[in-house]
Amino acid sequence: MKKLIALAMISGTFAFTVPAAETSTSANLAVGDPQIRIQIGRNRNRNRDRRVRTVVTTRITHVGRYRYRETIRTTYLPNGRTRTQVISRVRVGRW
Repeated sequence: MKKLIALAMISGTFAFTVPAAETSTSANLAVGDPQIRIQIGRNRNRNRDRRVRTVVTTRITHVGRYRYRETIRTTYLPNGRTRTQVISRVRVGRW
């Protein structure tokens, strides 16, 4: 069943792409850069995504009857983990 569905999908894509390819080659002979970039082999831009990213945010928290504004530094590590550290805590008021 899966093979039949896969075969139907592949043949359906050929039915749409072959006439489009024939008409585009005769109409546009001078084509600049291709729209699709195909890369075979390793991804050479892999190291760009493996950087440590740090974000500083604030939030309001309640501890007992007091409110605090906390400044938090969140570090996103390359292996998928996050490290959260409270930088400062200032009391805003009660309730």
